[in-house]
Amino acid sequence: MNLIQELKWRGMIQDIMPGTEEQLLKEMTSAYVGFDPTADSLHIGSLVPILLLVHLQKAGHKPIALVGGATGMVGDPSGKSEERNMLSEEELNKNVIGVQKQLEQFLNFDKSLPNAAELVNNYDWFKTISFLDFIRDAGKHITVNYMMAKDSVKKRLESENGMSFTEFTYQLVQGYDFYWLYKNKNCKLQMGGSDQWGNIVTGTELVRRKLGGDAFAFTCPLIKKSDGGKFGKTEKGNIWLDPLKTTPYQFYQFWLNASDSDAASWIKIFTFLSEEEINQIISTHEANPSERILQKKLAEALTIFVHGNTELEKAIETTQKLFSNTKAPIDSLSVEDIESIEGIIKSEYDINTLKEGVDILVFLTENKIFESKGAARKMLQNGGISINREKISDLQMLVNEKHLLHNKYVLVQVGKKNYYLIKVISI
Repeated sequence: MNLIQELKWRGMIQDIMPGTEEQLLKEMTSAYVGFDPTADSLHIGSLVPILLLVHLQKAGHKPIALVGGATGMVGDPSGKSEERNMLSEEELNKNVIGVQKQLEQFLNFDKSLPNAAELVNNYDWFKTISFLDFIRDAGKHITVNYMMAKDSVKKRLESENGMSFTEFTYQLVQGYDFYWLYKNKNCKLQMGGSDQWGNIVTGTELVRRKLGGDAFAFTCPLIKKSDGGKFGKTEKGNIWLDPLKTTPYQFYQFWLNASDSDAASWIKIFTFLSEEEINQIISTHEANPSERILQKKLAEALTIFVHGNTELEKAIETTQKLFSNTKAPIDSLSVEDIESIEGIIKSEYDINTLKEGVDILVFLTENKIFESKGAARKMLQNGGISINREKISDLQMLVNEKHLLHNKYVLVQVGKKNYYLIKVISI
């Protein structure tokens, strides 16, 4: 099975340019994916393009990961209803470093390999190009009619806010990346999400018109949840790859809580398990869905891929402590159990404040479990908060010393899966 066939059965190809499969069969091909450094960490929405590069390298081709130090200053309008806030150069540099560090853990950069992965930053070539040089060298080759025909541009022009010239030029700037990589790195293929198709083909056009070369492209579908919810989003926001932003336990829980239909689709996209192995897992799962074999395999594979075996073991251990026997009295968790719980949100609180008794809403907001009393009140009224495994319904309740586990802990649960451990100390 060749690379394109492999990606197709996994559901990882949406649009593909004619001749792409033939190019990949003909020779070792350099291909790139661009990553926008809007934060200092990638999130799980970035896993699909990362996996495209990993599959590419496994198939013997050369992956190039481009971090958009220059394009990040412009902001990609694709799929956006309004213009992004501009980042400062200092923030952008911090983000570029963070994204580069993460990409290095997934690809093989060993220079002794003929298809060693390579990291590039488009700021390295854009920093020396003046505006006049750019519009003469690149702008004259792409018509305004061509640029305005792109869906990402059309939608924004028809919106109430319109589109700035800065964002309008984005596709030309990204297209120039492909041209530069083709010319300087012999890169003949660009991959990305389906929302990037317009930007990508602008690059193939620049290669054709400026160099007379053949450049290729394919995109993967944007991942969606079967219930219509946004993939990779929870009540607390993005699921990040950085363990300081999303703990390995929270990361593991996200995949473990996938619906059956989502898990059946995602296990093909996000793991390297073979078609035969996946069919067997799905068959076993369908015979006994309550065991959630499918979700467990998905969560295990992804947690190992992103965080490693040790963090997976800790995530499973924490899950067992918190969920294996929820009807058991809370004090069945020993001090050692509580202190060894990995990955749940931990904070400290003043014992003197607790001695006097603290209003439940104040307690929840002061420990940053909720941003406001209003949000905490709403969750309480909906029956979504437990303290030490006891559901709380009294809005007037005071949290005090009687709520302490082993004289120094309070375990707060929000919803089914979000836990917060507060350690009470003398401040």
